[in-house]
Amino acid sequence: MSQVKVKRRIPSPKDLAQLLRFRKIILSPRKRRLTRALTIYDLRDIAKRRTPQAPFDYTDGGADTETSLTRARAAYEKLEFQPKILLNVKDVDLSVQMLGKKMSMPLGIAPTGFTRMMQTEGEYAGACAAADAGIPFTLSTMGTRSIEDVAKAAPTGRNWFQLYMWKDRDRSMALVDRAKEAGFDTLVLTVDVPVAGARLRDVRNGMTIPPSLTSKTILNAIPRPAWWINFLTTDPLKFASLDSWNGTVAELLDSMFDPTVTYEDLKWIRGQWNGSLVVKGIQNVDDAVMSIDAGADAIILSNHGGRQLDRAPVPLHLLPEVVKAVGNKAEVHVDTGIMHGADVVAALASGAKFTWIGRAYLYGLMAGGKPGVDRTLEILRTQISRTMKLLGARTVAELNPDHVRFIARYSDK
Repeated sequence: MSQVKVKRRIPSPKDLAQLLRFRKIILSPRKRRLTRALTIYDLRDIAKRRTPQAPFDYTDGGADTETSLTRARAAYEKLEFQPKILLNVKDVDLSVQMLGKKMSMPLGIAPTGFTRMMQTEGEYAGACAAADAGIPFTLSTMGTRSIEDVAKAAPTGRNWFQLYMWKDRDRSMALVDRAKEAGFDTLVLTVDVPVAGARLRDVRNGMTIPPSLTSKTILNAIPRPAWWINFLTTDPLKFASLDSWNGTVAELLDSMFDPTVTYEDLKWIRGQWNGSLVVKGIQNVDDAVMSIDAGADAIILSNHGGRQLDRAPVPLHLLPEVVKAVGNKAEVHVDTGIMHGADVVAALASGAKFTWIGRAYLYGLMAGGKPGVDRTLEILRTQISRTMKLLGARTVAELNPDHVRFIARYSDK
């Protein structure tokens, strides 16, 4: 039996030098951890290490059993892409026209409440990162910076204002007038919160505004000194819509939200606002059509990030049916469950005009302030571009239902 004879030699220093390559030293701890984050889940892991449990769980959790959130994620994970080959995809254009303006990519930052609880830069980080990236930023009624301060922080950005209708209608519309005066070009009316959802993580954590210093929170804070130093040495929390609050999040929401809002109110708001009007929280076809008939320029299919109704419809699953019913009457956007650029591509291929992120943005914020939000958007932009190239799509307009196939809705099969 013949044997292969391999000639041996002693490697030279030059040979070893080619094999031994050391990672570039990054002196800044924040830059170092963000550079090593390759996915949104990496940013989530960093955020969890750096943020006390109560504000992290407020971001991370859903309502009741969190089934709505779990199903929304599973919808993206259980679809199958259908790539097309032998197409020139050297250059990919991610830009889209959305409500009359060109956005650099089909992704925006959705409204999130109590944002400075997650990290002290809060809405400033989100608005400035969005402006730098050429995408829209939405300030929540429950935001922790004022309308005017966000406009000053990101004067060149496309700033939107999200409205909850309060029991005090005059106070609600005063916010709308302030947003108009500050140059916000779009109003987002959120319609899926007649009452606050049962966010059990918040109840168990005793989530209050401002955070309560109990023995549990103090012990939880010991390994997270940077968060507390930032929180205690910067200006107190200020809200976009009210001066102060001492109590739980659920108590605040239930004290403010108006469960009597109807389509007549939507029509009335349409008459008060001369910019673009978006209705957020649509969860069935009939409401999509009726909202557009009442004056909406766009609708956002959303179950509030799984934070309101448990076992709510999955926005991605609802998307094709709504797009078919709506036609060209208005734009259809989607949020909830987007954690990867491929999720964005899947939504666009399924018919969405635009997509929105909430948690993904907040994970980046908690991981590293404004540079962390920049990293979130950089990761997603890279993933969107790569996925489109692998599918054979050179522009967002080329994405279509032929590119995706839903394997299963809820089963593990």
